[in-house]
Amino acid sequence: MKTNRVWFESVALGTAMACALALLIAVLAAGTAAVTGRSGSGQANESGSEQQRTYEGMVTCSRCGARHSAALAKTAGDCTRQCVHGGAGFALVDGERSYMLEGNEMLLKKVAGQRARVVGVVRGNTITVSSVAAAG
Repeated sequence: MKTNRVWFESVALGTAMACALALLIAVLAAGTAAVTGRSGSGQANESGSEQQRTYEGMVTCSRCGARHSAALAKTAGDCTRQCVHGGAGFALVDGERSYMLEGNEMLLKKVAGQRARVVGVVRGNTITVSSVAAAG
């Protein structure tokens, strides 16, 4: 019976050490990614420059999202512009996905409350906009 207990304790100790080592490696990898600014997702090409992509969705504000209050008696565009003027940021909503938009506010104000095609570079959940046009 003593032999079975020693064997069980050895396996339990080995398993605990393997879990601790795996956790340590994960923490080190996350820390390295945070320091270098790389996510490991391969979105940047090898030269270090990021690729621009086209995104399509509704240009709205970070406060209201895709649902503007009907009680305000304003269009989605007017509500978006008012919220942005009050401190909210522009956002692009496409179904379940939502991105914050950074860039030329005058261009974004023109398509506020409309479906639009946005061209830009994504970093996390933020798109740095280089051009925007109403979706037709």
